[in-house]
Amino acid sequence: MSDYWLNTIAAAQTLRRDLHAHPEPSWQEVRTAETVRSTLNQLGITWRQCAGTGTIATLQPGAAIANPSTKHIALRGDIDALPIVEQTGRDWSSTQSGCMHACGHDGHTATLLATARWLKHNERSLTGPVTLLFQPAEEGGHGAREMINEGALDGIDEIYGWHNWPAIPFGKLVCPGDIIMCGNGTFTITVTGKGGHASQPELCRDPVLAASAITLALQQIISRRLAPQQAAVVSVTSFLAESGSTIIPQQAVLGGSIRMPDQENREQINALITEISHHTAHSYGVECHVDITPRYHATINHPAQAQNVRQLWQDSYGADAIDLNTRTPIMASEDFSYYLREIPGAFALIGADDGDQHHQVPCHSPHYDFNDRLIPLVSNLFSQLCGVTTPEKPAQTI
Repeated sequence: MSDYWLNTIAAAQTLRRDLHAHPEPSWQEVRTAETVRSTLNQLGITWRQCAGTGTIATLQPGAAIANPSTKHIALRGDIDALPIVEQTGRDWSSTQSGCMHACGHDGHTATLLATARWLKHNERSLTGPVTLLFQPAEEGGHGAREMINEGALDGIDEIYGWHNWPAIPFGKLVCPGDIIMCGNGTFTITVTGKGGHASQPELCRDPVLAASAITLALQQIISRRLAPQQAAVVSVTSFLAESGSTIIPQQAVLGGSIRMPDQENREQINALITEISHHTAHSYGVECHVDITPRYHATINHPAQAQNVRQLWQDSYGADAIDLNTRTPIMASEDFSYYLREIPGAFALIGADDGDQHHQVPCHSPHYDFNDRLIPLVSNLFSQLCGVTTPEKPAQTI
């Protein structure tokens, strides 16, 4: 196997662990951006700033002028971390209090940089331009939208991205030619009653009791108000009603998350949350205010590009490397959906579970760690999408 390829993968693993030890939340990825840009400079790859801490790098930028029929491919990696206290005990654990790479964006960034290094080494083999998007603020910050607003997709014909997924066996790929991940939204329900002494509930209007009833009533949306065939989730994820042990509070606030496959479902679920909350509050003699915030659209692949990803993966790792057991759409969300609403492309989920306890826990867990064995697999896929082969072999990976 090529020494340069082996060195590329080893360097990417070292860089990944450095990024893991220095995580930064959405829109604050200053050190991460500096690391990305410094690496690109060392490789001799031109880049420009985009959306603050975002970076756009391009190889063979003049290829489209020389051959207008060639495709301009974009590859994306996200760079932000999450506000979670790490509990992995790894040697490369987060050094930043209350922040960790609990979703593997450190691995996504390192993989894209490994791809950059290999493509630069083989730049003469590129038949068209390749753009690398190092995107900030995927974790709810709409970073993809801001990258697009600043021209990230200008001149791009196709875009590809991926996400490691601990719930899938190692090396198995999921990339349907339609919806792969749901859209999402959040809601806040503020219940206002009449506070008072706990010994005199008859003189109060208890917002805690009413908010509890709203929490239970919202469960009927999925079980009784939507068809069983519809993929949707309504989860109440927080309940805040701070008070003393002898005080019925004046207010309780519920927070939650919604997952849905399309705009029609979004509108239906939003209307039901509002209706059920108001009616339940009225029955308890309290008032409520419902605030629903849409976040990301569903991530919907384009059939031809998804087939391209599946075929290249099968060619590299065999027919069994395609996961036929994971049902889609999964209920998580991705702002890669912004790109796919603009141009053709595909987004893949690739299994991380190789038996290591840190590679089996779900993303967003304090015990999660990215599986470095995915770096050569995905760098190989990305390179092939750009028409460049690598020495990567199935027997040495999956």
